[in-house]
Amino acid sequence: MDQLILTKAQARKIILHAVGLSKPAQYGKGKEAVYKLIDHLGFVQIDTNYVVERAHHHTIAARVPNYQPEWLEQLQAEGRIFEFWTFATGYIPMHDFRFSLPMKEGILLRGKPLIQADLNQMMKVLNRISREGPLMANDFENDRVTKSSGWWDWRPSKIALERLHLSGKLMTFRKKDFRKVYDLSENLIPSDTDMTMPTAEEFAQHVIRRSLKALGIAYAKEICYSARYVKHTIKPELKNMVNSGEVLQIEITGLKGSPIYMLSEHKNKRINLSGDAFVLSPFDILNVFRHRLRDFFDFDYQVECFVPQAKRKYGYFSLPILIGDTFVARMDCKADRKQLILTINNLHFEPVKLTKPMVTKIIDAIKTYAKFNQCLAIDIKKSNDKAVMKTIQKGLAK
Repeated sequence: MDQLILTKAQARKIILHAVGLSKPAQYGKGKEAVYKLIDHLGFVQIDTNYVVERAHHHTIAARVPNYQPEWLEQLQAEGRIFEFWTFATGYIPMHDFRFSLPMKEGILLRGKPLIQADLNQMMKVLNRISREGPLMANDFENDRVTKSSGWWDWRPSKIALERLHLSGKLMTFRKKDFRKVYDLSENLIPSDTDMTMPTAEEFAQHVIRRSLKALGIAYAKEICYSARYVKHTIKPELKNMVNSGEVLQIEITGLKGSPIYMLSEHKNKRINLSGDAFVLSPFDILNVFRHRLRDFFDFDYQVECFVPQAKRKYGYFSLPILIGDTFVARMDCKADRKQLILTINNLHFEPVKLTKPMVTKIIDAIKTYAKFNQCLAIDIKKSNDKAVMKTIQKGLAK
């Protein structure tokens, strides 16, 4: 059979529809839209950075109009989603719980054998939560015997809590201030949840379907990324699914190298992009793989909070701004929650021609983003295009 050949423009449409950015409210509005989004993507990454609203809320708010953070808390309290680790920590639909079991097993097998003192500490922590109910790390005494050497130098009780979480004995949820609360897994998992360990074939097929449903088009390395702590059979299973016709191996005009895949259901899907502007989180599923942005969108992006200050080009936490299928700007900003001001330290425009309607859409998107951050005022400090910046400033002032 002839291999399907797509242009980059066609690929971008499939990708943007898959990640939920082909139009505003692609999954509707309200709490149910939040669930539909998480169920579709399979994973919404959690991040602690709070210079602006946290990444998981941002990812959802970019797609669900008038999103309320308490909706996410309610879905978790209802047992419809849970928090766990794949390539990072994130929210996952509860009906996918059984597919977290190989991850738990893989993490345990990769770790060093625990000494008796570690096991005793874990049992002590587990017994206390069994007796007292949900607890946070600071509910345990400061059992550190040496001075902390940094952010990840956790005290023994915190290490025990995380080990119990990764092993599946404990599950977590978040308080409004983002602090993590630990409880026995049996208290948080609905009784009708499938707890059977998937076979290697089932797990591989699940990862492939989930990845291609969420990414639209992907290389094998991206599909394998979320399962990198598991001894898996994803690559041979990809071949089987291509042979069965469920997955297509495709070619993108102008891209050479590794095979590229998509679900066959995307082949004849008609997708129209609304052309709206979206301010996106650095940890949005669209932005996680830097090489994808270069390959499909000709956009070289890196979140620079991990880059030494002297080497930053655009700012500590620059947010990509997308219009249609084109990244048009990066907005490095900070939310002052006391003064209720969104300070844009740098509004850097990409080398694309901006029309008046596009500038209007950027203004509207920035206003929406400021409101999402509970900010009443917007202050732009600098830009590489002063003329456009002044137009935007005027528009924001209205």
